[in-house]
Order: sequence, then structure tokens, then C-alpha cells
Amino acid sequence: MVSNLQEQLKVQKMNIDERMSKIGKKIAIGSGKGGVGKSVVTSLIASYLAKQGKSVGILDLDITGPSIPMMFGTNEKPIGGSSGIMPVLTESGIKIMSMSLLLPKNEDAVIWRGPMISGAVSQFLADIIWDELDYLLFDLPPGTSDVQLTLMQSIKLDGFLVVTSPQTLAATIVKKAISMAQELNVKIIGAVENMSYATCPDCGKKINVFGNGDENKMGVPIVGKIPIDPEISKLCDEGKIEKYEIDLGGIFEILEGL
Repeated sequence: MVSNLQEQLKVQKMNIDERMSKIGKKIAIGSGKGGVGKSVVTSLIASYLAKQGKSVGILDLDITGPSIPMMFGTNEKPIGGSSGIMPVLTESGIKIMSMSLLLPKNEDAVIWRGPMISGAVSQFLADIIWDELDYLLFDLPPGTSDVQLTLMQSIKLDGFLVVTSPQTLAATIVKKAISMAQELNVKIIGAVENMSYATCPDCGKKINVFGNGDENKMGVPIVGKIPIDPEISKLCDEGKIEKYEIDLGGIFEILEGL
């Protein structure tokens, strides 16, 4: 029995290595903190990369609270076979895979303990047929637990991009995710500050609704800022996040330079 399990794990590791060998750059996007907009940031970065002519995939690793398919307006079921599972294509050609695409209904709950969640992450890594991609983005759940540990120990990431909001509370918790990545020798790319400011529709003045962000709170540079914009929420709800226009050229240059 033990020998059989070891052989299965060996085959799984070989499959993971083979899948990941075709990916140009593998970037994890996380926070440690819930509610800061990790999935929104992941979706906006993926959309921007696609508009620059890059081939992009998103693996939604928020197993119990997936949201990526809804933002891109798809509930198409993946096609699986003996060679693996094909990801679903968005309107602009981004390849996505998420637990919600495998559930009978999007509202169905995934009620699993840690070992099952870790197993799902490993199976996603081993079974999804991404083929060749310039970028594969991993949308992580809150926390510093099973998903993050399994991912960071299973593959060599090219970088970890953390998402925060301007509040000191958020930055304090984000530090935990940064610390975890450092413990596991994963390169920290920097931080994206979401909900950074709002723009007055009358005078155009920027308003720091949640206070002034400060990169020194986390000890890593802020490489991009995303505003509070009702249009983002509207497009996410409509499944049309790809249509949002935002200049993420600074993040793009950093990712290109990895």
C-alpha cells in the first residue's frame, strides 16, 4: 500500500513538472488578508497581459470561495480526458480553471478539510493541460495555510505579488504572507495596493478613502495602485472584467523583467 502511494505521488510530481515546464513565468497573487481584492487584481493583470499580446492562464486556487469564472462571465464546464483537463477560454483567450467550473451549481459549497484541499491543488497542477503559456497566474485564497504551502512546495514560482489595501490592519496581515513566501524562498515581486483612492467625478481630485498607503508598512515596494471604481464592480458582476481599461504598464515591465 505504501509503495503504491509513493509511486502515485512520484507520477504526480512528474506530471506537475512536465506541465509547468511549458509555462514561461509562474506568478502567485495573494495576500494573507481576505477582502482586499486578490481575484480582482489577478483578473485585471491577466486582462492587461492578454491585451499586450501575451498568452495567459489563471488557476483559481481559492478552492472554497472561487470567483474568477464569474468575473469573466463563464460557467462552461472543462473537458477532461485520459491526458488531462482542458481549461476554459475567456472572451479574450485567457485560459482559466477553477473549482467552481467543476461543481454542478456555482452556489454549491465545497466543505473539505485541509488534506482534501491540498490534494485538489496538487491534482490541478498535475492534470490541467495549459500547453505553452507566457504567464500562469495563481489566484490564492486568504491565509498562509494548505493551498499556499502546497503550491509553493510543488513548483518553483517566478514570483509572489502581494495585494493589500491602504489600511494599516491590512498591511499587518499581508506581512504574514510575505513572511511565508520568504520562508519558502519565493521571490517577492512587490505589492499592489487595491482600493487605493477614489477620483471625484466633479473635480477629478484623488481622495484617499482608506488613508494613505505606505510601502514601509510591509517592507516591499508598491508596484501598482488600483482605484475604487464602481465600474470595476459593475463589470465583475456582469462577467466582463476584461473590458475594464487600466494602465498596468509598471507591473507589466516588472513581470517581463523576471
